[in-house]
Amino acid sequence: MMNIAEYLDSTYLKTPKQSGLSVAETLQKDKKLTQEAIDNGIFAVMIRPDCVAEIKKYIKERNSSVAVGTVIGFPEGTDYIERKIEEAKKAIADGADELDFVINYKAYLQQDLNLVKDEFIKCTLLCIQNKKIAKWIIEIAALSNQEIADLTKKISEWAEENFDEKDLKNIFIKSSTGFYKTKNDKPNGATFEGIKIMLDNAGKLPVKAAGGVRTPEDAEKMINMGVKRIGTSSAISLIQNKISEG
Repeated sequence: MMNIAEYLDSTYLKTPKQSGLSVAETLQKDKKLTQEAIDNGIFAVMIRPDCVAEIKKYIKERNSSVAVGTVIGFPEGTDYIERKIEEAKKAIADGADELDFVINYKAYLQQDLNLVKDEFIKCTLLCIQNKKIAKWIIEIAALSNQEIADLTKKISEWAEENFDEKDLKNIFIKSSTGFYKTKNDKPNGATFEGIKIMLDNAGKLPVKAAGGVRTPEDAEKMINMGVKRIGTSSAISLIQNKISEG
């Protein structure tokens, strides 16, 4: 039986304002998410930057190996490079193991490739130097299939041109934030079509599917396609459904 849990990033990324919770209630929600990850062998928790230090402490106190991930430039991706680096440095100092950057896909769509390449290289270098995993969210719901293929391929080429081969396994391309507003009820997260395009163009870089993976069958299909991680706010139900089906 496939162990789905070891592929999962259990995710909670709403701000207190978005959820209607207080800051303290949000932290408690993150702790609950983290305890569930510890109890169920989930690989990582993915939380907002301002909760990283407390959650890292919580995990250490329980002698757990659950990784702590956070998001940078989230969810728009339009922050200046300097702002993304500043946010990433703080997250690293607070104990984040993995940093999921939203690439400036709007700059990409405007063909400002120098900006996109520059932020990719500088932010990834910061992660590699600090032995952290960098994931780059390309927001596939905002892109055409051709653009998904092209941006994925460009990131792969930039990675291979600028980083050692041994580091490539720690540079992911990720599908979605889960916060993009689509029209006509179009999916705003990972789709099988979009993920296949990413996998076909990612070269030596691993791919993370995020958003919209809600059943064990979908998760297993994504894994069998070749994704190395799945970001989901439904991690526990995915695992429990798998157990009940097994």
